[in-house]
Amino acid sequence: MSDVAPLLRVTHLVKAFPSLIALDSVSLDVGPGEIVAVLGHNGSGKSTLVKVLAGAYTADGGTVELAEGTELHFIHQDLALVGQLSAAENLALVKGQGAAAAAPVRRAAERGRTRELISRFGPVFDVDAPVRSLTPAQRAVVAISRALDGWAHPANVIVLDESTESLHRSEVETLFDAVRRLAADGAGVIFVSHRLDEVLSLAHRIVVLRDGRKVADEPVAGVDHARLVELITGSAASAVAGSHVGTGREDADPVLAVRGLRGATVEHLDVTLRPGEVVGVAGVLGSGREAVPSLLYGAADATADEFSVAGSGHARRSPAKSLRSGVAFVPADRGRLGAVRDMTARENVTLPQLRTLTGPLGAISARRERAEARGLMAEYDVRPALPEQRFSLFSGGNQQKVVMARALRDDPSVLLLDEPTQGVDIGAKAAIYEAIERAAAAGTAVLVSSSDAKELLRLCDRVIVMREGRGVAELSGADLTEHRLVSEGYGLA
Repeated sequence: MSDVAPLLRVTHLVKAFPSLIALDSVSLDVGPGEIVAVLGHNGSGKSTLVKVLAGAYTADGGTVELAEGTELHFIHQDLALVGQLSAAENLALVKGQGAAAAAPVRRAAERGRTRELISRFGPVFDVDAPVRSLTPAQRAVVAISRALDGWAHPANVIVLDESTESLHRSEVETLFDAVRRLAADGAGVIFVSHRLDEVLSLAHRIVVLRDGRKVADEPVAGVDHARLVELITGSAASAVAGSHVGTGREDADPVLAVRGLRGATVEHLDVTLRPGEVVGVAGVLGSGREAVPSLLYGAADATADEFSVAGSGHARRSPAKSLRSGVAFVPADRGRLGAVRDMTARENVTLPQLRTLTGPLGAISARRERAEARGLMAEYDVRPALPEQRFSLFSGGNQQKVVMARALRDDPSVLLLDEPTQGVDIGAKAAIYEAIERAAAAGTAVLVSSSDAKELLRLCDRVIVMREGRGVAELSGADLTEHRLVSEGYGLA
């Protein structure tokens, strides 16, 4: 460590949630002129650290100290720019000048100031053009310029949180030149990224988080790709493969076959699911992995060169068509997308298929609905087993059991799961894993999109790894290890 006093000192930072310690006594320093990369797999604590530094979360312990006169500035993944406004207007907007910014003198001064800031990072582009018409690299420069506007001195700290995610490789160097100039002027930089090659080319020092703890803090010199992957995963390349024993029927016809899936952040993906098979989708945040289940279900707009369910082609997907085809979906955000929070567990678990509960005149039989709800809650170990309790009053794990019970109620041929155990406790996780394995054993084809590598190893026969919107690898058997999942996901294989 340098003898120069740090601009930012984080000491024994703790942040706890009901079922998770997201930061467990994390400490780090950032000195003037230093670029510190913060690395870690999904769920390691990177995002929580940034949110605590930004004030979005309040720490439960520890301290965050800034040198006198030093300020923290942030550039997030989405850049937080207003697309229909120009670069100059985006800078003025943050200053809160309101109607005064319409004055010709002030407008001219703002344009001049914007050009001056942009010129520090390369050629000046049109500062009056709408930001949405600029290239991703130019938008990143606007975000940096906005963060720098008003600095009284260069010795501040800037946090770049996955800021290269929307940039093509050719544009990344433009951003890196800007970052290097900031550091050369005396700024401290925290660079949060999952692109390990970028980290090795930019950072002076790396801090690695794993399961909320700091497991490494060392200079980049002497660290290679293999060492970084080992630090991130906690295992060497010889790590053992996953323990799941597949029940998939390799000779069976696919129940879902998709070629050339496109939509949201997915540029191209081929997926085939057979009865009894559990197929995972892995990838870092922004890889496209998180969009796959909703695209397949029809909850988000998608196109595909071929799309068939049980041998029948479907040009366009929709939730209604998916349900009729025997496809069920459990979204990651159970509270907002997976349930009606103000309804009871009984009402939620029997939605949306009510036809088996209606009488000759179309009225729902309350007696049959209660009986079925009680049976499902017992089968999936929902606690407390109170069908009339409002969904929102159950714990996160028991809410997820209700949503899983509803999805599996009619024995779907395909089950699409997005982060099935996100935010649940260990007991609920075990119950959900058991439900997934029972469904597969009964012949349901299951697709699991998850940011948890250990979960994928535990559940899956094979895993499709995504990177930059595309499926780049398919791992199974002895190749299905945490080391390979991370290496393929980071583009290091």
